Amino acid sequence: MKAKPTGRSRVARALGYLALGATALIYIYPFLIQLGSAFKTNADATENPLNPIPETWTVAALRELAEQDFPQWATNSVVVAVTVTLGRLFFDSLAGYALARLRFRGRSAMFGAVIAVIAVPGVVLLIPKFLVLNQLGMYDSYTAMILPLIVDAAGVFIMKQFFETIPVSVEEAARIDGAGPFRTFWSVVLPMSKPALITLTILSFQGSWNELTHFIVSRQSPELNTLTTGVASLVSGQLGQGNQFPLKLTAALLMTIPIAVVYFIFQRYFVRGTYEGTDK
Repeated sequence: MKAKPTGRSRVARALGYLALGATALIYIYPFLIQLGSAFKTNADATENPLNPIPETWTVAALRELAEQDFPQWATNSVVVAVTVTLGRLFFDSLAGYALARLRFRGRSAMFGAVIAVIAVPGVVLLIPKFLVLNQLGMYDSYTAMILPLIVDAAGVFIMKQFFETIPVSVEEAARIDGAGPFRTFWSVVLPMSKPALITLTILSFQGSWNELTHFIVSRQSPELNTLTTGVASLVSGQLGQGNQFPLKLTAALLMTIPIAVVYFIFQRYFVRGTYEGTDK
């Protein structure tokens, strides 16, 4: 028989919920400020920066962004993020499967190299990236923005670790039926890897959508600005004069929406994949 909660336990539970609510508010409050400031006037945002409720509601910041190159920045971000995500899903999966299942000379050394790449700070590779892209004649193009990001060492590691949890007997049955290595990978193993693929989808889309440093060294034309480089120009360019809080926070808010949508769509699969990986 389930025991009834005592007065002390009720107080402890209430204090726990209160602490969780306060912690959540600390994290959520900056987003509320961002949302409210997007509909403020410049004067209101400057005088009351911590008040999320506008004194006068206005969409002037949205109209000003629409008059700029914001739609072009968004288009470039979508093209790059979608292409990079699809590329990583395919190539990271192939590399992870090869490291997990195929037996070839130097496999351990290659996996060690993947781990070493993960440990290298990305900022260290910025100048080498620029030199390579310039020498290959790809600088200031979509190819330069996409190709260096299309394979990710962390994604290879995630896929390899997940493939090793799949029973070998499943692949042996496919080989008995006459399937080759690629057919086994594509038709048998990959459909069983949905949790890892969804995790990789979220991480890849988020990483490429929020990428800034690589786009700084891979392009210079304003027509190739993504949302990250374009919004950064709002701070340093002509529009950066003065506070311009509504304009900047509106741009940041619009940048956040696609990431939030992708996460909320795949959230349950992402959490499920995390727990399954932990259990295994």
